[in-house]
Amino acid sequence: MPHANNAGVSIRYEVDAPDAGGPDEAVVFCGDVGLGAWQFGWQHAALAGPYTVITPETRGVGRSDAPPGPYAVEELASDVEAVCAAEGIRNAHLVGYGLGGMVTLALALASSRPASLTVLGTPPSGDGYNPDGVWADPASSDAVRGSLNGLLSESFRERHPDAITRIVEWRLGEDADRETFEAHRAAVEGFDLSDRLYEITTPTLVVYGTGDATCPRSAAETLAAGIPRGEPHAIEGARHLVGVETSAAVNDAISGWLAEHAADPFSD
Repeated sequence: MPHANNAGVSIRYEVDAPDAGGPDEAVVFCGDVGLGAWQFGWQHAALAGPYTVITPETRGVGRSDAPPGPYAVEELASDVEAVCAAEGIRNAHLVGYGLGGMVTLALALASSRPASLTVLGTPPSGDGYNPDGVWADPASSDAVRGSLNGLLSESFRERHPDAITRIVEWRLGEDADRETFEAHRAAVEGFDLSDRLYEITTPTLVVYGTGDATCPRSAAETLAAGIPRGEPHAIEGARHLVGVETSAAVNDAISGWLAEHAADPFSD
């Protein structure tokens, strides 16, 4: 896996379908608090082909460096910026879950690189988000399995027991330890764009499950309403991992959004 250097911090990332859509445009995933790259497996399968897809490992997760915390959302956004710069990405279509959604919003304010944003289960400020509902100690399979009760609807868990088993295995192998989770949680707690949403002019698709307890529906709707080019997309009954349990609907929404906001290949 390649890596990017951001002020001495090494960020590992994966590039798939590097020749699709041209070298200067890509979909870039931004991960949720303490979660490994597995969280984007359902979207990756749908997008890596039509698009170049870049999946960074958030600092502290996987093989990225884990400098001492606490972290700030702006710091994590600069990590993503470093990855895009390392790959020569001029137009980045950012897709972020929770904390990763906050990162995409911060980067849209700090850089001209983002061409579009898709945020899933993301609020306008940290007080509208409960990170404790996302992370579970990856040393305990029982804790990880139990945490999925709040992240995925009961109907999904009952219909897809094999998927639950695989998710538990991935989380045990990829998720962050307690120290990194606390550093990520500090980033969530310090995040607040409530008074700056009007400054985000990047087209932003706000996807949320109406049953999400980690980022309540009201917080996602407030975010969509506050961004000038924000568009809400509700998934009825889904919980926080909306892209997992309703992957077909979410992938259709993201694919349509990307098609609408892809760069004109004949533009300068």
